[in-house]
Amino acid sequence: MPTMADMSSPYRGAAPHYVRGRVPYPAALFTELAGRLGLNGTRRLLDLGCGPGSLTLPLARLVGRAVGVDVDGGMLAVAAHQAALAGIGNVTWLRCRAEDLPADLGEFDLVTLAQSFHWMHRPVVAELAHRRLRGGGALVHVHATTHEGVGDPWDLPHPTPPRDAIRDLVGQFVDIPASGGPTPPDQVGAIESPIYAAAGFHGPERFTVTGEVVERTTDEVISSVLSLSWASPGRLGEHQAEVETGIRALLADASPTGTFSERMSDVVVDIWRR
Repeated sequence: MPTMADMSSPYRGAAPHYVRGRVPYPAALFTELAGRLGLNGTRRLLDLGCGPGSLTLPLARLVGRAVGVDVDGGMLAVAAHQAALAGIGNVTWLRCRAEDLPADLGEFDLVTLAQSFHWMHRPVVAELAHRRLRGGGALVHVHATTHEGVGDPWDLPHPTPPRDAIRDLVGQFVDIPASGGPTPPDQVGAIESPIYAAAGFHGPERFTVTGEVVERTTDEVISSVLSLSWASPGRLGEHQAEVETGIRALLADASPTGTFSERMSDVVVDIWRR
């Protein structure tokens, strides 16, 4: 097992902002998963790259036991706090790399990956997940963008956050990745599919949950930025306060009321069977 020092995370300090600034997954996602997978409160769940429990905790209400795994200790601390607030007591939180799961974790009926697989050694994790699933088990890959909206802003009830200007502002202090925009619908899962197939999975069975229009406050938009790997408090360091002040000014110019609207992208879910 690697040491804690080896498990550096690009999300240092981002966990509270992740909870505040990321839009929760739609309730329809969990209704659909419960029906398709027969989640009746008895299954065992392994959520890899669980973050602050954004997917783990809603699913925990539908399974018997759950294990949330993440490399970031701050994420797991916030996840445990969120679980306590919600009265959810059937989740174990484990700090480690997905590639280094302890052998004594046993087998699972369901493995989930949501906005996390790209951080991992994907072929290794796919094979590991296949081995950890019981016969008849399923791996669920959730493709989603939850920090910002997409699409035409003109039919929304409030202004949209000036995301391009915010990105330019943050780029004055840290290097940020090139913005490729949302993945075209016909390319969603194109990278992951051959990896899962090579690991022995069959599928995928795909469904889509339509993105919702959400209302956001100034503080929520600021946290949505600080929840990103390239703009996390750990990454910004001494520049965080200056960046927050600059974002707040941009948002005040965009919406004097401090209220914003965003249309979230569709959530696309691939179910792979063992």
